[in-house]
Amino acid sequence: MRTKEQDMMYHKIDTYLKKYAINEEARYCVSPLVALQSLEMNHLYQDLGFKSRTQMGVYMAQHFPQLAYMKPKDKLWKKFLYDAIGMVAPACATCNDQEHCFTCLIAEATA
Repeated sequence: MRTKEQDMMYHKIDTYLKKYAINEEARYCVSPLVALQSLEMNHLYQDLGFKSRTQMGVYMAQHFPQLAYMKPKDKLWKKFLYDAIGMVAPACATCNDQEHCFTCLIAEATA
């Protein structure tokens, strides 16, 4: 069961992705899936079932090409999406890789 905050995050990510969806499948199937999995506690590529970030990048470029073009190459997808909606992903609070994350808001706050 999701909290109200998680529901808000889900809807913000879903709405954001839908703006960049290339077609109906991306808009109504992929966007909700990515939004839902972004609430999970692993790396987004893992929660979506990909073996690597590269695989996820190809998938996102197929469904959201303009968004993939906008995303900095050294920024992780989950970080990029949550930055776009002005929030911190739920997994960030317990992430063991904060020091390597592209301008991680949590790492900055504790420095």
